[in-house]
Amino acid sequence: MSRARIGLWLRLTLRSACSPYRARCMEGQPQGLPNPAEMENGTAPREEEPASEAQETTVTEGAAKIAFPSSNEVFYNPVQEFNRDLTCAVITEFARVQLAAKGIQIKVPGEKDVQKVVVDLSEQEEEKAELKEGANLAPGDQPRTAAVGEICEEGLRVLEGLAASGLRSIRFAREVPGLHSVVANDASARAVDLMCRNVQLNGVAHLVHPRQADARMLMYQHQKASERFDVIDLDPYGSPAPFLDAAVQAVSEGGLLCVTCTDMAVLAGNSGETCYSKYGAMALKSRACHEMALRIVLHSLDLRANCYQRFVVPLLSVSADFYVRVFVRVFMGQAKVKASASKQALVFQCVGCGTFHLQRLGKASGASGGRVKFSAACGPPVAPECEHCGQRHQLGGPLWAEPLHDLDFVGRVLEAVSTNPGRFHTSERIRGVLSVITEELPDVPLYYTLDQLSRTIRCSTPSLLQLRSALLHAGFRVSLSHACKNAVKTDAPSSALWDIMRCWGKECPVRRERLSETSPAFRILGVEPRLQADFTIREDANPSSRQRGLKRFQANPEANWGPRPRARPGGKAAGKAMERSRLHQNKRKEPAEDPVQRAARLKTFPCKRFKEGTCQRGDQCCYAHSSPAPEDRPETPYQNPPGPGVASGPGVD
Repeated sequence: MSRARIGLWLRLTLRSACSPYRARCMEGQPQGLPNPAEMENGTAPREEEPASEAQETTVTEGAAKIAFPSSNEVFYNPVQEFNRDLTCAVITEFARVQLAAKGIQIKVPGEKDVQKVVVDLSEQEEEKAELKEGANLAPGDQPRTAAVGEICEEGLRVLEGLAASGLRSIRFAREVPGLHSVVANDASARAVDLMCRNVQLNGVAHLVHPRQADARMLMYQHQKASERFDVIDLDPYGSPAPFLDAAVQAVSEGGLLCVTCTDMAVLAGNSGETCYSKYGAMALKSRACHEMALRIVLHSLDLRANCYQRFVVPLLSVSADFYVRVFVRVFMGQAKVKASASKQALVFQCVGCGTFHLQRLGKASGASGGRVKFSAACGPPVAPECEHCGQRHQLGGPLWAEPLHDLDFVGRVLEAVSTNPGRFHTSERIRGVLSVITEELPDVPLYYTLDQLSRTIRCSTPSLLQLRSALLHAGFRVSLSHACKNAVKTDAPSSALWDIMRCWGKECPVRRERLSETSPAFRILGVEPRLQADFTIREDANPSSRQRGLKRFQANPEANWGPRPRARPGGKAAGKAMERSRLHQNKRKEPAEDPVQRAARLKTFPCKRFKEGTCQRGDQCCYAHSSPAPEDRPETPYQNPPGPGVASGPGVD
């Protein structure tokens, strides 16, 4: 028998012998051998301490308490608490709107009854009589209410497609009223087991139903109108692109779709071709990349919905921390779908000065028989070269060119959070972000930044109030953007904006003799401004959110923060291995040379200037003024051995 056949026979024999033990260990029946998954993660329970204390960490957030494996801290990211708080606030207001149409009033913990009317003491008897009469009404005539933690038969059906530990779904069940059911789905069996334990821990098994399935297949199975979800929440690790097609089909008519994107490097223009493959749009490197990321995601959602005669209406779009988060409603309508092309636009951005122009893909060409007709737009809106600096243009998009928010809905969420600040731990930040959003110009896509404008013409940066005042004095509208604290959103044309910067360049003179004739600064400053800017500070230049000192832009809460690393089978063991590898980087390089050794080594080389009679340093010269014998010169690893007949030493030609 050959050696290969003997080895194969031994492997098969050992595998058949070990299979009963493996099956028994996976079933969890014997305790003789540890679970292979626990051995792999390094979390096998010890005999001296309980397994739960050694393997799990308990965290309380909002009204929920969850336990997750200590070996994989990726299951909980405290930075995302703002994301979860904002989602609970948005779904609560969405439930209030949806259930009010059915005659159901929701009860939010800590929120006063806004419909309660204050009456005089003389009217109390009449009120008591009305209450007694209401008690005798039929059950169907009673005013219906929906409270937190109760099943509402006509309430919202919620799906969290990628639930992990189930924290978000449990918070929905314990904090959002008016829910019929919450399906917490994950493809990982370990995550589903963890969810089941957390659901029992929080006592919400009647509302939260864990599921193990591929999120796409689960949503595809709920395409029928009677089986669709009223709210779908997608918060994946990275890009949500693989789930968007199924999501726009599984959400009900007028339902809410909540999507998070954490692949900001792709959406910010670092890899335009990757952005196109995922979202169907080219992202550009721009100072307005965060708002551009929001508009690319909305374009991708609307494009996928249009395939099924559906379209999206944004309620709230937020760029925060290291991700973007959009809340949209999905409707059906063939006529509205035809208008989707006119809602998308291409972006022409100058590579020199950063000036951008938007080109709509379609336009309304007129009405006929009560119907609006749409046709292709004419363009481009720019010449081959930039009118300001003469540089070429980059082409990006398509992206969403309509408003990012429904300001009426945002105002409802803001009012609810402001009147009940104790409901969320991040209420202060939610108030600040939503306040800035209500101040944004809804019909002005993208923005410029102060540092970009001043860096282009090589001058000092004006203050935010000075630039805003100059735009207001010139008769234009201006606002901030929640996506960037130095942003300037304005309806002023680019020519007027650069005229204002030219005037600022005269007040803070730029040294034009140092500028290259082909630079954008030289060409922009070479033109006299037609608009004379007035930088006198105006009272309305300071926005209300800034005057009240709201927490609008949060600083990094911790070092090296951002999306946690992807969960690994090794858990903390794998994380420690990566940390050890990171600490040992560059350790194999040559150590830094000691200054004394370096001085001694340089003294072994002759001074070229001394040979020419021009060295005036004498003994202070770092090189030798008397050449040593060749046999006395030490060999060093820093200098290649000279060839025959070639003088050696630094500075020798």
